[in-house]
Amino acid sequence: MQNSVRSRPKLHHSKACFSIIKKGSKSFHFASLILPREMRMAAASLYAFCRVSDDIVDDPRATLSAVHRLRDRIDAAYENDPFDHIADRAFAEVVREYNIPKSVPLSMIEGFEWDLTGKHYAEIGDVVDYSARVAGTVGIMMSLVMRRRSERTLARACDLGVAMQLINIARDVGEDARNGRVYLPERWLLEAGLDQASLLHDPKFSPGLGQVIERLLDKADEIYHRALTGMADLPAGCRPGIRAAGMVYAGIGSQIRANGFNSIDQRAFTSRSQKLSLLMQALVPPVTQSTCDESPALKEVSYLVDAAVDPSHDPRGSLERFLDLQTKLARRDRGWDKA
Repeated sequence: MQNSVRSRPKLHHSKACFSIIKKGSKSFHFASLILPREMRMAAASLYAFCRVSDDIVDDPRATLSAVHRLRDRIDAAYENDPFDHIADRAFAEVVREYNIPKSVPLSMIEGFEWDLTGKHYAEIGDVVDYSARVAGTVGIMMSLVMRRRSERTLARACDLGVAMQLINIARDVGEDARNGRVYLPERWLLEAGLDQASLLHDPKFSPGLGQVIERLLDKADEIYHRALTGMADLPAGCRPGIRAAGMVYAGIGSQIRANGFNSIDQRAFTSRSQKLSLLMQALVPPVTQSTCDESPALKEVSYLVDAAVDPSHDPRGSLERFLDLQTKLARRDRGWDKA
């Protein structure tokens, strides 16, 4: 009889990736400590490649050639001939072991490309669209690493990534403006009597800017609370680690609020002791475990969910999902939905 137990992935290079995590994100590093070993190794590999890629694009000297080079690195990883870098070798192992669609990391690189081209974010939907690429993709990949491929689980994983990114944007308003970038929706700025050009020229805090940041955090909270229901679909051993990551970012959002929404003159963070406290809280399961929210994925992330979902893992059944997808495509062809 064939052995039905999956062998654990070797992930030879994952341990070396933890040094990249420790340097690049203390929040992610803390949360990863309580993930099961297999998940921790795979998550470290994914994070290391994402971190290295992000750092390349964030280099002030970076040009679009850096984006083209990153796409080449992804191509090489998927051809099982990765570039000679520890993050690339680890990434190649993970995408092969967990069957991660190539379109997912390529979408992340597209988000990085938007950074370099100075993409304009007119509406909150545009900001969510960006967040889907640079963070929703990470949610998708983490869900696949936990071997969860149902539509609703992937949708909630994207929710968590998008919510975290919106909190990042709210936290980094001043830093981003000083680096020549504005991710706040232009419409919201105009409604508050502000404009992007002034924010870029002379970043200053004002009550109006505080209102915009508060609106962004409110949007993040709305998405975050829906994302939390997705914990019910995750393997029991993975829930504390993912819950901890969400709690750390929620804590950053709370600190921004405590700072009066002033993200120009100060940068909100959670201290080491606060992170440790949140980790301990995350280890205690909620008194009542809600079921996963069945709401459709945010329209800005639906293409990611479609790329990664396995209909056989969808609790609604493959036929119903197939009909949903056909309806979605028909509406798009008729111009009823925005492409």
